Amino acid sequence: MKDMANAKSQANVGKFIDPAITAKGEPRATVALSNPQTLWFNTGTLCNIECANCYIASSPTNDALVYITADEVRDYLDQLEARKWAVREIAFTGGEPFMNPQMIEMTEASLARGYEVLILTNAMRPMMRKTMQEGLKRLNTAYPGKLTLRISVDHHRPALHDAERGEGSFDKTLAGMKWLRDNGLRMAIAGRSVFADSEAESRVGYAAFFAEHGFDIDADNPGMTVLFPEMDERIDVPEITTACWGILNKSPDAVMCSSSRMVVKRKGAETPAVLACTLLPYSPEFELGTTLEQAEGAVALNHPHCAKFCVLGGASCSA
Repeated sequence: MKDMANAKSQANVGKFIDPAITAKGEPRATVALSNPQTLWFNTGTLCNIECANCYIASSPTNDALVYITADEVRDYLDQLEARKWAVREIAFTGGEPFMNPQMIEMTEASLARGYEVLILTNAMRPMMRKTMQEGLKRLNTAYPGKLTLRISVDHHRPALHDAERGEGSFDKTLAGMKWLRDNGLRMAIAGRSVFADSEAESRVGYAAFFAEHGFDIDADNPGMTVLFPEMDERIDVPEITTACWGILNKSPDAVMCSSSRMVVKRKGAETPAVLACTLLPYSPEFELGTTLEQAEGAVALNHPHCAKFCVLGGASCSA
C-alpha cells in the first residue's frame, strides 16, 4: 500500500492544480452543461462487498456518503422541472443502491415523473431481498420499458471477476441476473478494461456469456455492455487544454459533465450537494452547490480522471 501511495504522489506532479491554467501555462479546457440528460443520485457508499479497485472506496463500513432519502430525491425532481432541464434519465449508483432501504420508493418517484431509470448494482443479496424483488417486479409491470439494471460483471470469466470482487461473487451475481431474466427486467452490463483483453475480445467473451445464460443483452452495443477504462491516479496523464478539442477532433459536448450531474449526501451534512461528476465524489473542487441552479455552471477539467476516463478514454457512465 505504501508503494502505491508513493507512486500516486509521484504521478502528475505539478499538474491539475490551477482550475484555469495547466502546468505548462496553457488555458485549461472547460465543459458547459450544454445538454443535461442524466441526473445521478448516489444512494450511499455502503456496499455488501469491498472490491479491489473501487473508485469510490465503497465497502460494508464506508458511510462517507450516507443514504439519500426519497424525499430528497423528490426535491431534486421538483428542481428539474423548475429549471426545465431536458433530462430523460434518473440514475442511481452507490455503494450498492439496494442497501438503501428507500431504493424502491426513490425508483418509483422517478418513474412516476416520466423518467427512465437506471440502477447500477452487483445484483447480489441486497437486491435479492424479498421487498426489493417485489418492488422491482411491481415497477417493471407498472412502467414497462422504463427501468434498466446495469449489473457489474468485471469479467465474463468467474475467476477474473472474483479477483476483483471476492471469491464466490460471480456466482452470486449470476444468480441475481437469472432472477432478473426470469422476471423480465431489462439488464445491461458494466465490465472493466483492467484485464489484458482487447475490446473486441471482451465483447466476444461477453456475447458468449450472455448466450450461455439466455441474457437479452447486446454485447456489441456500448450502451448495453459498457467497458470502463481504469481510473488509476498513479498513471501520468496529459492535462486537457482548450486546444485539445481541435487536436483530438473532439467536442466538449461529448464529455460526461456536459450532460449530467450527481447528487450526494455527505456524512454530517444537513442537505445533499450537487457534484459535477459521478467519478469524483471526494474532490471538493467538483462540488457545485446544493441546488441544480448552482450546478449549471461550466466545469474545469482539473483532474486526471477528466483526461484518462472521459476525454481520452471516451467513457460515459450513462447509457
